[in-house]
Amino acid sequence: MSKSIATPGTDLMAATDPSVAPLVVRDMQVPGAAQATLAARLYSTSTSPSAATVADSLIVFFHQGGFVGGSLDESDEFARALAIGTGLPVLSASYTLACQQPFPAAVEDAHAVLCWAAQHHATLRWSGARLITAGIEAGGNLAAVSALVARDRGGPPLAAQILIMPMLDPGLTSGSMRALNASPGVAGVADACAAGYRGYLPRVADRTHPYASPLQSSRLKDLPAALILSAQEDPLRDEGEQYGARLIAAGVKTLVKRLAPVPLQDGPARCRCAREHSALSEIAAFIAGL
Repeated sequence: MSKSIATPGTDLMAATDPSVAPLVVRDMQVPGAAQATLAARLYSTSTSPSAATVADSLIVFFHQGGFVGGSLDESDEFARALAIGTGLPVLSASYTLACQQPFPAAVEDAHAVLCWAAQHHATLRWSGARLITAGIEAGGNLAAVSALVARDRGGPPLAAQILIMPMLDPGLTSGSMRALNASPGVAGVADACAAGYRGYLPRVADRTHPYASPLQSSRLKDLPAALILSAQEDPLRDEGEQYGARLIAAGVKTLVKRLAPVPLQDGPARCRCAREHSALSEIAAFIAGL
């Protein structure tokens, strides 16, 4: 798939498989909480603003970067593939990084984006029927946390949460985090996670807050259906799978799938993993079954 980056206020047609509708990519600004506005990018397979049909679902996606980095551009190819693979519009939203403001700024931004998306059906070309929160790595944390916040604050109603290799345990205590960190191909991942958490959670007391560490939450009932994708040789593997087990125990409809091992030496690696392996088909099948 070729990659092209939109300039503000423009629509671009991605080069895609001719068997699927062309992809329209539009940069926009959306309201935040910690920041007045946040950069976002809408991916849609609807080529005409006047088209009679709109999607019944919208995916709001949060990028990777360990809370201290990452960008819409780094997750661009995955977001394109997600829109094409599901046939749904995808709103990829930025959030306040820890170098600007630490926790809970990113959490508040994520919830604000979901609230805005729920209210702007026409702008985002969807019907308002099913709102889905999704993310990779730190973005997976924000997707999980935004589901908790939406439940606790009475909205917006979410149909599902999709957590792709999520960061859920600031304590870095899982077996896979300890066992795999020195393995070839993933050396230093635990150090990178620890550095990200130090920036995001400078107050030690915040590291057990459920909005920072969903794995520590004692209240997991009444959450939307969840798809959790882990990877075989990823130090983050066990915390995602443990969270899935806890959701199931709380009565939340949850599907946990483990992807094949992949190298994870750089920031966008998890996006490549999710794009190039079975993640997209798992996500499409999960959404179809909602």
